[in-house]
Amino acid sequence: MFLLGVEVGGETWQWRRRLWAWEEELVEECRELLLTITLHESSSNRWLWLPDQTGGYSVCGVYDMLTSQEHVPLKVSIFAWRLLRDHLPTKENLANRGIISMEAQLCSVGCGHVEDLNHLFLSCPSFGALGVEGVESQVISDHFFQFNLFITQVD
Repeated sequence: MFLLGVEVGGETWQWRRRLWAWEEELVEECRELLLTITLHESSSNRWLWLPDQTGGYSVCGVYDMLTSQEHVPLKVSIFAWRLLRDHLPTKENLANRGIISMEAQLCSVGCGHVEDLNHLFLSCPSFGALGVEGVESQVISDHFFQFNLFITQVD
């Protein structure tokens, strides 16, 4: 892959359509992960899909794995994933992607703050009243990790 140009702007990455900004971020994450892998000619290397080591990876298998979770609906899992990766269409994200103007990224209720995830879900006087106590941080991921730790301890 390096000979074909896996580095930024390389020819190895070819897409049928132009990528969205969040997709480009994921490709960059993938590229950075690939840079940490060292292959050796003297040993065999292969990909291994941990959830199904015998059958291997399939889209159907991933869908089955995601929908087999009994206590969390799929749409909730997807929302949480997008929330933690900052992939929700907040005004800040829309402005950064050029969908709305930079001047239009302020919160809808007129509180004067930029509508980002942390403001929208935690600190906005109208929308940010989640009622979650115990974490003093105004960062979404801190709340998630506290909640996740609590669930792990209860189970």
